[in-house]
Amino acid sequence: MQVENEATAVEGRFELLVQSVTDYAIYMLDPTGIVTSWNAGAERFKGYKPHEIIGQHFSRFYGEGDRAAGIPERALQTAATEGRFEAEGWRLRKDGSRFWANVVIDPVRNPGGQLIGFAKVTRDLTERRKADEELRRSEERFRLLVQSVTDYAIYMLDPDGHVTSWNAGAERFKGYRVEEIIGQHFSRFYLDEDRAAGVPARALATALNAGRFEAEGWRLRKDGSKFWASVVIDPVRGDNGDLVGFAKITRDLTERKRAQEALEQAQQAFYQSQKMEAIGQLTGGVAHDFNNLLAAIVGSADLARRRMGQGQDITRFLDNIMEAAQRGATLTQRMLAFARRQDLRLEAVDLAALVRGMAELLERTIGSGVTIDTQFPLTLQTVRADPAQLELGLLNLAVNARDAMPDGGRILISATRAQSRVQQGLAPGDYVCLTVADEGTGMDAATLEKSVEPFFTTKGIGKGTGLGLSMVVGMAEQFGGKATLKSTPGEGTAVTLWLPAVLAAAAEAPAPTAQVGRMKAMTVLAVDDDDIVLLNTAAMLSDLGHTVLQAASGAQALQILGRTAVDLLVTDYAMPQMTGGELADAVRAGWPELPILMISGYADLPTGVRLHYRRLAKPFRQDELSAAIAEIVPLPVSGEVVEFRPRT
Repeated sequence: MQVENEATAVEGRFELLVQSVTDYAIYMLDPTGIVTSWNAGAERFKGYKPHEIIGQHFSRFYGEGDRAAGIPERALQTAATEGRFEAEGWRLRKDGSRFWANVVIDPVRNPGGQLIGFAKVTRDLTERRKADEELRRSEERFRLLVQSVTDYAIYMLDPDGHVTSWNAGAERFKGYRVEEIIGQHFSRFYLDEDRAAGVPARALATALNAGRFEAEGWRLRKDGSKFWASVVIDPVRGDNGDLVGFAKITRDLTERKRAQEALEQAQQAFYQSQKMEAIGQLTGGVAHDFNNLLAAIVGSADLARRRMGQGQDITRFLDNIMEAAQRGATLTQRMLAFARRQDLRLEAVDLAALVRGMAELLERTIGSGVTIDTQFPLTLQTVRADPAQLELGLLNLAVNARDAMPDGGRILISATRAQSRVQQGLAPGDYVCLTVADEGTGMDAATLEKSVEPFFTTKGIGKGTGLGLSMVVGMAEQFGGKATLKSTPGEGTAVTLWLPAVLAAAAEAPAPTAQVGRMKAMTVLAVDDDDIVLLNTAAMLSDLGHTVLQAASGAQALQILGRTAVDLLVTDYAMPQMTGGELADAVRAGWPELPILMISGYADLPTGVRLHYRRLAKPFRQDELSAAIAEIVPLPVSGEVVEFRPRT
């Protein structure tokens, strides 16, 4: 009796457990398929109450097509013979609506093994099926999208780099059909040298470690031809974060690459044509101005020779020749300044003192119709500049300002402190802005843009060289600064020179003192490969009282030094076979105490020569030559005679 009670209690608890399950339909069938029990879960999503369904055949849950096909009977037969039946499919609710069900049927047998019925568990998976179907449709849409793209190769790689998918775009411009490339390693698209350098492996490693790889480069088609590709590789990870492969997108940019190269070639050709145009303009301007100067020199020299033969005074013709030559030297300096190649002597310059010292020159040059005002702060840092070149630049700017005010006006020369910023194109530091402003006609944007070009002038033919402003720009850049221009039509123009400020300690450094005394007569070796220049240099030295030996090359000069005592070497720099710098180095090795004066018409001497030897720029006058010699030759003490004899 007690055992029966316990069994009854267990069955009761089991019944309560089954009835409490609402997410599953759990019910019993007799061996023929008649429903014999019904839980709350079955009632919830099938819609039948127990009294409505118990005693009914379970086939009513199937659609007419399934019943006609005998699917319910086959399900019971499979469960009875195989011990289990499981399937998914559409089933019917009481109201006739369908739901997607997962069905499990197990046979129930008594202890003697006789079939007494079936246990049937059904789960409503309609929502999951909807999600799966939506995912399937989404994947299908994505597959169709990828397959329809023909401008991009979009495909997948496994973690080792083997191709696992292939779209129409990849087939179109890489040439491989799906069956030819699936399973192949993607490195076959790379050039041999890229594969040897490990580029494909690095691409996958970068994508894996950095989360993305992107590059452009040459890739190979199936037929071996090259194309320029833009490549993006992204790692693909599963829900658990494990790497499942790589997504690779490639675009054929060959036409764009060719168009870009063609554009660059066209730009280079355009730049070259601009250079040729600028060279032509420069050459034409130089030829025009030098022809004018040569006309004056040749004409005056011819007249001087004729008048001298007649015993007449030729002083004015010689003065005319000197004036033309000085103008030529000034023009050359302007051209070198424009080219940033003139020889500079940078030192600390007090701008206020320099402008005050130029006052008389400016007033005399500008004339009485224009007033010049200055505006400087009480204290102003000195600047690093060549005072002679800066004076010439200011004079040019003042003349330009005067010419822009034909009816007179005011020129303001002012200075302010400033600091550079990176975007201003200057080295960081302190600067002084020196500005020359006028109230003249001004310039429009197009004229302002061309104003710094060589030989461009608004003054009319014969009234300006067109090199003044370009010289100022070049000069400022050689100082380590720059020049800026602002102009408004009808309101005037302002040119500002940004000049590097000098630290106080550097500005206060004492200047070297010049030697004072009388130079002794010396034996001077003059070297120049140009006979005309050598003749003039030798004549100037001889006129200064020196004995002059002449050499037309560095090798000849060394031969003379080997057999003759010489007190001074004066050599040109630009000579064939052995330059003046090379000659000077050879002389320094053999005659280390021999003073050397280097003469050059250019500012392109090597740094070592610039530092070790005194330079004299062409053209030069006799007094400039004498002053340069005085700087490097020690004065005799108490009648001492200093000789530099050849090495034995």
